[in-house]
Amino acid sequence: MKQAIVHIALVVRDYDEAIQFYTEKLHFTLVEDTYQPEQDKRWVVVSPPGTNGTTILLARASKPVQEPFIGDQAGGRVFLFLGTDDFWRDFDEMKEKQIEFVREPKETDYGIVAVFKDLYGNLWDLVQFKEGHPMYKRVMKE
Repeated sequence: MKQAIVHIALVVRDYDEAIQFYTEKLHFTLVEDTYQPEQDKRWVVVSPPGTNGTTILLARASKPVQEPFIGDQAGGRVFLFLGTDDFWRDFDEMKEKQIEFVREPKETDYGIVAVFKDLYGNLWDLVQFKEGHPMYKRVMKE
């Protein structure tokens, strides 16, 4: 059996501002942006550069009950983890692009990690795994 997590839905305020953040500041690829008239919404999918793994579905809050979750989908915990093959390259560029880091880089037993906020305040780990860590091969392979 082979299965995969294909998309993770991320609730956003506005499609276009979210696309701009992910494509311009994080270099994600816009995989799909399709209008769905029957639901009056867009199907917007982005993906980190150089990967064929899980993508992010940018899902605009369409009901008032969804709006409080914009920027707080994990209740203040780190929600998403962006693995990289070159931590310092990405960290320095993200700082240049004025992405806010709420925890500075730290060497750990599994690699180098820092926590940043996306445009809505969701917390992300930027992480480069050490060779030998189980996630190292997954990041380097994809």
